[in-house]
Formats: sequence, structure tokens, C-alpha cells
Amino acid sequence: MDAEGLPGSGEEVQATFVTGGASNELFEIQRGEHRWALRRPPRMVPEGRNETMLREYRILRALADSNVPHPAVRAVCAEPSVLGATFYLMDFVDGWSPISESHWPEPFDSDPGARRGLAFELVDAIARLSRVDWKARGLEGLGRPDGFHDRQVDRWYAHLRQFEFRKIPGLDDAGDWLRGHRPRNYQPGIMHGDYQFANVMFHHGGPARLAAIVDWEMGTVGDPLLDLAWVVMGWPDEGEVRTGGYVDYTGMPNRDDLLDHYATVSGRDVDDIDYYVVLARFKLAIVLEGGYARYVAGRADNPRMEAFGGVVLDLAARAAELVRTI
Repeated sequence: MDAEGLPGSGEEVQATFVTGGASNELFEIQRGEHRWALRRPPRMVPEGRNETMLREYRILRALADSNVPHPAVRAVCAEPSVLGATFYLMDFVDGWSPISESHWPEPFDSDPGARRGLAFELVDAIARLSRVDWKARGLEGLGRPDGFHDRQVDRWYAHLRQFEFRKIPGLDDAGDWLRGHRPRNYQPGIMHGDYQFANVMFHHGGPARLAAIVDWEMGTVGDPLLDLAWVVMGWPDEGEVRTGGYVDYTGMPNRDDLLDHYATVSGRDVDDIDYYVVLARFKLAIVLEGGYARYVAGRADNPRMEAFGGVVLDLAARAAELVRTI
């Protein structure tokens, strides 16, 4: 911290665990009157996760002074011997996350209509992200945008083969359909990769104001429309009662309103959104299957991963169901 010129030199450093375990860990770091958030891999560092930390830091640094809500990064340590893993420090965001709340905080709990703003803020942030000039901000080489959609099915099947241990009905139906229905128009941009209410923070109080997009471990340069699909793939249809999950959708806008808002802010065509929803369900099913496979094999100790087993089967089934209706 001293070498990076962070304030509070000579003061005692205090670390408080905030959240993590299944993926990465977050700590609040205080030194004197100053505080930051420290992000690092879990204690048992998965292969490639140290490199992921550097990737996250690079993306967040590239977003500095943009109109995309994000935590400002202050320093990174690529030497694992310091804390046992690569880590970085960023500004501590004073806000709340939907995944850490048992119900919507006020005024969104007592006024369901106020929740419309939460949904539009969620979509607005990735619409802005899609407009960032990634080349001008030094992100060339971060991903492989050329041929992005040509590689998706094979890339995720290859990932699945590393831990495959059971049949996932519907997954091949979705994969086969995706190969033959690539989007007509493709404009590369920065994408978060796991965009949902769980990975954003809002400012306290109303009206809804998104404070920061967090958890960039799957960030890359690819097709930003996949982030939009990540949001709407589980969005309830108008009049549908959604139970379970961590979000109460009562009072939220419908899916078409969100698509229109994204198209207006981003300037992107959303006519092929069904393709992206199929891809999102296909990809997420495989990503979660990896966590479930580690849990079944005894290589992960987070009990929440046990629930991934059923979620994977549901995602694959819904992907297959969608391709039969398009």
C-alpha cells in the first residue's frame, strides 16, 4: 500500500471479511480513516484464478472516468506470496446489493412501483458499457472478439468435458440450434459476462441509482448483447408469478420495456435476443455444472453449490424449450 502511494501510511491496517467462498472473496480494508475493498480468490485458489484477478483489474482500470458505474481500482498485487493469491484494492462502495438483502430496502419494499427504476438502472448500466470504446481504452487483446459466436458452442463444450460426469437433457438440442442460428449483426464490445442483480450495487435510498457493477471475473471483449440476455433470460412474463430466487419482481417493468430501453441507450439492435437467451442458458448451465461437479467430487466446501445441480437441469431444459418455439 505504501509503495502504491495509498493514504494512511504508518496507521494500523485492519481487514474485515465481507463476503465470498463459492468464487472469490471480498474484504474491507481500513487504514486510519481510509477504507478500501480487497478482492482475491478463495483460500483454495482454482487454476487460472490469479490471472483472472489481473484481468478484472485491467477492465476496471480501463473504465476509469467513464459513465459506467464501477468501483475505482487503486492498486494490484500480482505476487501470490504476499497474501497467498493475486489481489487488488478498489474504492469501498457505500451501497447495497440485492443478493445480500432478505427483501428490498426502503423505499422499494413498501412501494413496488419504485422497483421499476431498479430494473431500468440495471439495464442502463450495460447499455452504457456496450458503448465504451474498448480499443481506445487499451483493451485490445483482452478477448478474441473476431469469430466470437463461431466459437461459443465448442468453447463451452470443451469446458464441460473437463468435469463432465452426467447427462444434461436438452443441452445438445440448444447447442445444435446455436450452431445454425448465429446473429446477423455483431458489434464487439466490453461485456461483464455474469450480469444480474446479484452483481450490482445500488446507492441507499430512492430513487433507484446504480452505484457500481461488481464481480468482473467473466469480463471480456465479446458481444455485449449476451449481458442483456443474462438479465432477461429469467425475467418473468407479464402476469407470471415468479417464486423462489433472490429477487421479488413485483412492480418491475416487462421484458419488452427493458429491451426497448437498452436499444435506445446502446444504439444496438435487439431483434435477435432469443438467440442470446438460448446462448445464455446454455453457457450458464455449463458454468454452474462446473461448480456442482466440484461439490459432488468433494473439491468444494460451499453447501450452496449443491443447489446448482437442479438449476443446471432447468436451464438446459428451458434452452431446449425456447429453440422449439422460435
